[in-house]
Amino acid sequence: MTFDPAWIALVLAVFPAATGLVNLFLLRAPEGRPPEGTLVSILIPARDEAANIGPCIEAALAQQGVAIEVVVMDDGSTDGTPDIVRALAARDARLRLVSAPALPPGWSGKMHACARLSEAARGTHLLFLDADVRLAPGAAAGLAAHAARHGIALVSGVPRQRIETIGEGLTVPMINLLLTGYLPGGGRAFTRLPGFAAGCGQMMLFERRAYEAVGGHGALRATLHDGLNFPRLMRAAGHRTEIVEGARLATCRMYRGFGEAWRGFLKNAREGMATPLGLPVWTVVLAGAHLWPFFLLPAFQAWLALALVFALRAAVTRRVGEPYWTVALHPLAVVVALAIQWTALARALLGRKEGWKGRDYAAPEAP
Repeated sequence: MTFDPAWIALVLAVFPAATGLVNLFLLRAPEGRPPEGTLVSILIPARDEAANIGPCIEAALAQQGVAIEVVVMDDGSTDGTPDIVRALAARDARLRLVSAPALPPGWSGKMHACARLSEAARGTHLLFLDADVRLAPGAAAGLAAHAARHGIALVSGVPRQRIETIGEGLTVPMINLLLTGYLPGGGRAFTRLPGFAAGCGQMMLFERRAYEAVGGHGALRATLHDGLNFPRLMRAAGHRTEIVEGARLATCRMYRGFGEAWRGFLKNAREGMATPLGLPVWTVVLAGAHLWPFFLLPAFQAWLALALVFALRAAVTRRVGEPYWTVALHPLAVVVALAIQWTALARALLGRKEGWKGRDYAAPEAP
């Protein structure tokens, strides 16, 4: 049998296209009302978030269909974050501001703030939000109802990503592309195995008893990638986790521009794809399907491979509500994603620390 690169490229493209088709069919947005007595604690860690915290809180306080409280933890902000929260709290008793203690050794900032927020919370369910997330009015009720109806300990979803610059278009859309095209089952609960678990750290709702049973954020105190590692931890302990369609639940503008996006994805990469064993495989899988076919044109198999990957990207873009113009950037987005991962691996091998919000971290080994 002769070696035919075009056929190999086509096979590499068929896998994400087929996986994505199934995952898009399975993906559903939660809705409904949770049982009587449900209280959702919306917990927001905030460090220098003056530009975001007001709209985030206002959207959280506008929740319908479930009782809520909102607790914001000021984590050493040097801007006007706590003043904004205090002004809003004076108008709504459901909002509280708490201050983070000094960061202990061995903790990442967000994990420490979230752990302390869980201690301040009174709810039956804990909904952790990043400050740049804006909840839709029925989001908290829908997430809690889904958790109760299906016995899910951790429900997560990727908010609709607001993308306003080319730099963001080259980076942010890869989140949904990888989740949809390369995770069998798309993080749905029936997949069960920890290796098939995933989540989004921007918006995660926990059933409180399950959260406390696994040790809460203290069990992952050093992680920089809670969206990946928390679902794995929960499943390893026997709990069910699930990703739901998040685009109708919330919006988020993660980063502003290419530089901020590069740094943001770089800090998480070491706990994801950027491992010495995993990254070479990921490079072959991604480059082979999304980039290699360009070099094999005009072979029919190469045209078909490109048609499949662009169709997948367009279908994901439509479903998650991202701008259509980002589809044209897809090949460059794959190049940038791999560049981020290889940069993260090289920095890890050199012992470099990653920084975020004025703190430096040596990322833990990926599980």
